[in-house]
Amino acid sequence: MQTSPLLSAVLLATGLAATSASADTLQKIAESGQITVAYREASVPFSYLAGATTPEGFSVEITNAVVDAVKKQLKKPDLKVTLQAVTSQNRIPLLQNGTIDLECGSTTNNTVRGKDVQFAINHFYTGTRLLVKKAAGIKNYADLAKKTVASTSGTTNAQVIRKYNLEKNLGMEIQLGKDHDDAMLLVDSGRASAFAMDDILLFGLIGNAKNPAEWEVVGDSLQVEPYACMLRKDDPQFKQLVDGVIGGMMKSGQFEKLYTKWFMSPIPPKGQNLNLPMSKELRDNLKALSDKPAV
Repeated sequence: MQTSPLLSAVLLATGLAATSASADTLQKIAESGQITVAYREASVPFSYLAGATTPEGFSVEITNAVVDAVKKQLKKPDLKVTLQAVTSQNRIPLLQNGTIDLECGSTTNNTVRGKDVQFAINHFYTGTRLLVKKAAGIKNYADLAKKTVASTSGTTNAQVIRKYNLEKNLGMEIQLGKDHDDAMLLVDSGRASAFAMDDILLFGLIGNAKNPAEWEVVGDSLQVEPYACMLRKDDPQFKQLVDGVIGGMMKSGQFEKLYTKWFMSPIPPKGQNLNLPMSKELRDNLKALSDKPAV
């Protein structure tokens, strides 16, 4: 692939080496005059719609910081920013085929996905637990033997609960929703007894439920997984930019302020406060700046 004159000028102006192997995303953005970023519609408090058409959340603010850095690096303050809604099922294909340039939501960084995409510095750690109706009396996975359990299509959680079901011979039936709201509706309507998902997303869903007091998160955490922004594979130059933004936020203390805003304070649309202190894994990563995946 030959490097375009426009990209060469941009790279020289920013002091970066202009190589065809490391210019894909920045070249695409520079030539098109726009960057397309992904958002989720129901991944509270990371990326979600709170009654408006513009997404908000912890990961959305990270996305916005990256976009600002791209504008600065490419010297394009009027760069067009296009928003694209994605689901757990289509987020990787849309990144690979060039529809989106960046996905910061609630995506687990693991070795399987690492074969198709690359990840920035990990910005959250979570694990699979269960969302249930309090009246159901379910406290852990053993209580779900021979029952239907919901999860979301295209997530690592669906794989985790299937594996656990087989290992423990629980005879559960796994039913997948197209998104988190759909999976929660399976439980709310009685078609499933529990919803297996990242615990932080379950707490977010409870806060936005019609009757939050009816719900609870139960069960052991089956594994610890990191969330990270997702980029196209073999694009070290764009990864360097994204990592620079996230790492800079972590070093400056801006990241911790952002965490307090979304996990320790009231958030839209109902003013819920998740009251979730930063985990040891995440606090350690403020110094390590690791992009290490889950196995």
